Amino acid sequence: MEEERVILFMNQIQEEIANALVQLSGKSFLTEAIVAKKIRENIKLSGKNKAGLAFNDVEEAIKYVNENNDLHYSLHLNSANDLLIKPAEEACGLDGDARKRRLSSEKSMTVLTNGDAKSATEGKTGVGGKPYKKRTEKKRMSVNRDWDEWE
Repeated sequence: MEEERVILFMNQIQEEIANALVQLSGKSFLTEAIVAKKIRENIKLSGKNKAGLAFNDVEEAIKYVNENNDLHYSLHLNSANDLLIKPAEEACGLDGDARKRRLSSEKSMTVLTNGDAKSATEGKTGVGGKPYKKRTEKKRMSVNRDWDEWE
């Protein structure tokens, strides 16, 4: 019988998560923030400093690392619904309740997306490839000026 190998098709952010997990494999304990920081360093993303990682992307990246690099990680969830990634003998994910809690909390979180990874690697920094320009001039309304004209 032939063994069927699962070919995983990953998007760019999942590849970046997998690369970060391989690079950080010497650590005994990883948090979602540490992995996200490493990804921002690797792709030179200068924004979204508080952004987390989507659970589905982390799960796919861990499967890929498990298959190709023979590194096994287990996922845990703390009380603030942050992902904790620990090296383990055998890869294991979250149980049903923890998975549901994490996915529902992601609705209110800022996460790194595939679009962020693409725009950072292509050198785009704003919407549609236009560089982001901060507004420098502040406009203030003078209440006294309007009052003087009224009298």
